[in-house]
Order: sequence, then structure tokens, then C-alpha cells
Amino acid sequence: MNSMTGFGRGAANIGTHNITVQVNSVNRRGLDLSVSLPDAWETLEGAVSEAVRKVVARGKVHVVVEVDGGALGAEWDEDAIGETLDRLKDLAESRGVPFQPSAELLWEIANSQSGEGQLGEAEDVWPAVEQALNAALRGLGAMRAREGEALLVDFLGRLGKLHTNVEAVALRAAQVPVNYREQLMQRLRAGGLELDLNDERVLKEVALFADRADVTEEITRLRSHLGQLKDLLRSEGEVGRKAEFILQEIGREVHTIGSKANDLAISQRVIECKNELERVKEQIANVE
Repeated sequence: MNSMTGFGRGAANIGTHNITVQVNSVNRRGLDLSVSLPDAWETLEGAVSEAVRKVVARGKVHVVVEVDGGALGAEWDEDAIGETLDRLKDLAESRGVPFQPSAELLWEIANSQSGEGQLGEAEDVWPAVEQALNAALRGLGAMRAREGEALLVDFLGRLGKLHTNVEAVALRAAQVPVNYREQLMQRLRAGGLELDLNDERVLKEVALFADRADVTEEITRLRSHLGQLKDLLRSEGEVGRKAEFILQEIGREVHTIGSKANDLAISQRVIECKNELERVKEQIANVE
């Protein structure tokens, strides 16, 4: 089991420049992937996305590829900058526009002509980017696995409590018709009606109640669902979506038992089951 929350970082070198790749992920029902690359390497987005999809199935994942901490180099070609200024001056004069270059303009021209061209084409730098990306993904996977292990321990504990409550309901359910018959006879006697326990009307009323309050099928399905969920949580691959579906089915059976049982002790167990289910549902939203 993996959590959907994690972070990973990797680094590699291209000549004198350092590449840093950071990958972080948070909860999301599906896979929501975004990739941030230097403009010169935008064609690598597909390869980066494919690498991420091999290791991540769900979550909002953001990949950031930076060079030298975000700056694309500091080596400026003064001749190229001067040539650009001359061309801008000629263009301005041909249009009758006064040309007064500022320090800000020089800075923009210098930055636009430094770094990206020196870093190489996208296909040439991909091996280094891939190296840093794979390191980041390994870190991300390790963190998601650690959190997933902690979640699994919590889930198994809560499943144990659910199982205990379900078995308690099963034991109590067998006693419910007997208690109802005794309560019915007490009410009849209190009302001045002395009827025998074997009276057909009494037997019919008790039988109808027992049929309405019978939760045998619900208990059987709950045991099956809890077993399926336990096996699923211990399995490999994507768990979250399937677990959410099974939890819905468990919640439906628990609600039905609560509405049919007509017994205080069972109602209390149902409330405890619902509380545990809510906690599991909140946590399962973090599971891949």
C-alpha cells in the first residue's frame, strides 16, 4: 500500500550546470500530472510524464526541472548582445522611434542569450534529466511507501474493531426475538390480557418480528466484505478505489442492521461501526 502524499528530489550535471528535479504529490481521485521545464526543453514533457506514470497511479503530482537553481546560466556573449542592440537601434531608427537602451533592457537581452543555448538540445540533455528524475521518483516512492505502511497498521487495527463489533451483533441478534417475546408478554399482562405463550396470535407476532429483525444475511455479507477489504489492503498495486467501493458496501450493510435490529445493544454496536468506518473512509482518501 502506498500513500498519495510524498516528495522526492534528484540531481545531475550538464557541463558546468546543475540539474535539479523535484517531484511532490498530494491526494487526488485520479492522476493529475503537471510538469514544469525550462523553455528549451519543453519537448521532454512527454518523456517525463511517461516516467512518472510508470510509478504513480493516483494523486496530484507536480514535477519541476530546474537548472542551476532556476537560473539558466551567467555566461554572456557580449558580441551577441551588442549585435542585438545594433539591430534594435536600426529597427527603431527605421521606424522613427527614439532608441534609448536601459539597464533593464540590457539585462533582458543578456539573459535571453545566455544559458539555454549552452545547455544543449533537449534530446542531448535527456539522459541527465532522466537520471535526476529517476532519483526523485525513487525518493517519492520511498516516502509514499513509508506513509502507506503506517496507514496499513491503522487500517488493520480499525478492521479488527469492526470485526469485533460485527461478531457481537451476530451473538446479540439471536437473542433479540426471545427478548421481544418476553417484552410482548409483559405488555399483554400489564394490559390485562392473559395469553399463553403458545397462543397462535402470540406466536405469529413473534415470528413476524423475528423475520423483520433478522440480520443473518447482512452479517454474512459484512464478514465477506471485511475479509475482502483486509486482503485488498495487503495486496500490491492500486488499492484506494477498490477499497472505497468495499467501504460503501460495508456502510450499507451496517445501516441496514441498525434499521432492522430494534435493539439498544445492537444500535450501540452499529454506532461504533459507523464511527470506525468514517475514520477509515477519511484515511483511505490518502491511499493510492
